[in-house]
Amino acid sequence: QVQLVESGGGLVQPGGSLRLSCAPSRSIFSIYNMGWYRQAPGKQRELVASITSAGSTNYADSVKGRFSISRDNAKNTVYLQMNSLKPEDTAVYHCNAALQAGGTGPPVRYWGQGTQVTVSS
Repeated sequence: QVQLVESGGGLVQPGGSLRLSCAPSRSIFSIYNMGWYRQAPGKQRELVASITSAGSTNYADSVKGRFSISRDNAKNTVYLQMNSLKPEDTAVYHCNAALQAGGTGPPVRYWGQGTQVTVSS
């Protein structure tokens, strides 16, 4: 069973930076669109940023100019560089990816377990 493994969350002061990483737990056949979502207490999960296999990106308006999503296709890894963090960025951040674990069948969407990001002084 493939899992998406996230790392890089933590506690940071307002204005600080964090970099999240996410990769499959084992080797896979192919990976397509990847993205980051977040869910704050009492709120619905929302898209933060996404990136296609060709490198096209999409961002939530609330993070444009502060966050940057990128990927390393050789490592099947997606990153989220978060700068100028604000208290309202506090949430559990989840990685999402459409991938084929084996060489057959359609891509399946997987979720990571989430990593906590807390922005507080």
